[in-house]
Amino acid sequence: MKNKKVAFYTLGCKVNQYETNAMIQEFKNSGYEIGEFDDIADIYIVNTCTVTNMADRKSRQMLRKVKELSTNAILVACGCYAQVAKDDLEKISEIDLILGTNEKKDIVKYIEKYINENSNKNKDIITDVLHEEEYSDFGDVTFTEKTRAVIKVQDGCDRFCSYCIIPYARGHIRSRKSESVISEITKIAKEGIKEVVITGIHLASYGRDFNNGYMLIDLLENINEIEGIKRIRLRIIRANINNRRVCKKTI
Repeated sequence: MKNKKVAFYTLGCKVNQYETNAMIQEFKNSGYEIGEFDDIADIYIVNTCTVTNMADRKSRQMLRKVKELSTNAILVACGCYAQVAKDDLEKISEIDLILGTNEKKDIVKYIEKYINENSNKNKDIITDVLHEEEYSDFGDVTFTEKTRAVIKVQDGCDRFCSYCIIPYARGHIRSRKSESVISEITKIAKEGIKEVVITGIHLASYGRDFNNGYMLIDLLENINEIEGIKRIRLRIIRANINNRRVCKKTI
């Protein structure tokens, strides 16, 4: 699959931004060229969001736009909206492949399998995130186009508020092992990045699924000890009862 160009469009929160960076890194490591979304590409990937009705609509709009750019391209919908609204996306004939939130980690494998099977109709691969018990780790994600790096340390939410769809899109609380977080940030610091943004779906719950009492404050203290890191930001996502919205706040 070398020399094929892949383009990304990301909707939603910092967690999605981090996961797009992880997917870009995986494609680059597999020999693909990364292009801008308005470029002519062989594969377009829309990392969708579903926290509001507007996010759903924007996800559908961007997916329909792709074939206007390149009629022969492969179009992939992945992420939260794909996870919870597979039936809606299957009605969009332009989409070739639908992947859930957990499938992002192996997206290159799924796309190459789809291409090799020479399929001419849309296909979905979506696991039930509510059954996932372990954090799905992308490994050391060092790719970033910014002067600060987004670091995902937690996924999922256990609150199941009546107005919020997030637990169904992201599953239960799952925390990333501190060793993995420290390894990633250490490598990023060696590349000259001095500022990191720590994020998660329900960041304050970090560590609650551990049995050793290790919590978010412990992780932040360990990050603060990494040579080269000068500033640590927290990106908090919290629910609001207005239109199943998720508000975001940076500290």
